[in-house]
Amino acid sequence: MDSAVRVDLHGRQALVTGGARGLGASIARRLAGAGASVLVADVRKDLARELCNELGATGPGDARFVEMDVRDATAVAEVFKDLEAEGQAVDILVNNAAVDVSKPIEHLTADEVTRVVTTNLLGPMYLCLETYRRMIARGGGHIVNILSTAANRTWTEAGPYAAGKSGLRAFTHTLFKEAQRDCPGIGVTGIIAGGMETPFIMERFPDADTSMLQSPDIVADTVLYALSVPAGSAVSELVVVPRREPSWP
Repeated sequence: MDSAVRVDLHGRQALVTGGARGLGASIARRLAGAGASVLVADVRKDLARELCNELGATGPGDARFVEMDVRDATAVAEVFKDLEAEGQAVDILVNNAAVDVSKPIEHLTADEVTRVVTTNLLGPMYLCLETYRRMIARGGGHIVNILSTAANRTWTEAGPYAAGKSGLRAFTHTLFKEAQRDCPGIGVTGIIAGGMETPFIMERFPDADTSMLQSPDIVADTVLYALSVPAGSAVSELVVVPRREPSWP
């Protein structure tokens, strides 16, 4: 599917977490197609490198793999230190990495709760801390946090996931307000995405009705739209859900 959104990202570098497959890969393809250099961060090394090879071959933007576990604040900081040492900057951050454990609360373990909340909330916050202060120093950039319908309305067996996404939505809105105050050149956008036909859903729910899901390319186009808005305007939040989305009010 070709993107209907047109934005020129030549000369800009984007970092996409969880970029090796699913929505992350769709976003990476859209960014590279718009001319951005893309850093694909994921714990799935082989898949990430395959995607980088694909993006490098199809252009116009280039891509390279960045090894990063977003749950490790020290490792996240080291990535940014290494980029600085190379004279590189992250102009666009897309916090996409996320996990879920679909269990009733009574059966959840502390380790499972920690894994979900650390990946889905603390990880994006670690990335924002490192990115935002550098964007402030440079006077510009854009942060996109991928949220979920679970940030507004939860359902059974989604306790840690909803808690993480709700917290990330609150953090995103706070960051948006601070950017408005401190640096008009910085954009901050939260994207509430409904169900998508990606491994995130299909591996856990193989019998899911795909007619109730949307393509991740649609959500990736929404990211491009957020990046296309002129400097005189700001988009704090976008919602994109399947027309038959059951988990949206």
